[in-house]
Amino acid sequence: MTLRRSPLALAILGLLENGPLHPYGMQRLIKQWGKDQVVNVGQRTSLYRMIDRLEDGGLIAIGSTERDERYPERTTYHLTEEGRTVCRQWLTEMLTTPRNEFPEFPAALSFVMLLMPETAGELLADRRDRLTQRIADFDAELTGDHDIPRWALLETEYLRAITEAEVRWIDTIVDELRSGSLTWKPGPV
Repeated sequence: MTLRRSPLALAILGLLENGPLHPYGMQRLIKQWGKDQVVNVGQRTSLYRMIDRLEDGGLIAIGSTERDERYPERTTYHLTEEGRTVCRQWLTEMLTTPRNEFPEFPAALSFVMLLMPETAGELLADRRDRLTQRIADFDAELTGDHDIPRWALLETEYLRAITEAEVRWIDTIVDELRSGSLTWKPGPV
């Protein structure tokens, strides 16, 4: 079975590199380590489905089932040798090969001509304000009083840099919309 790589699949394999875990423990660590900025674990069902796929693909295996009166039964998973190999392969591919990820913002920009230019400018200015807050949150995480090594925060540094670049781009577009050097007649093309 060929399994498509994904951020969630990589996160599960990467966490299991450190030792066996049960799904709740995986989700907790992803959130605790701030990896939920780059891996969607909002829905526990997605995590369980991915675990099933990784197990079906032979990349992880069931280790044991723990029973505790206070908690539901917990199945622990561990990484297989094939899973370790695939984890390294996916990591290499994800680090070296740019891929179209189809985010929402560029999709919305491709239809911005349906709005009045003034409205588009207001919406982009609102987005800019939200992104500026996100940059402040990243800065707090990066400079906070903690003993987290820099390598553990590289994705936060990256997200901050990308967000800062987006703010600069939005500033340019909003300025052009306000000056009238960028305009259009709203409606279908």
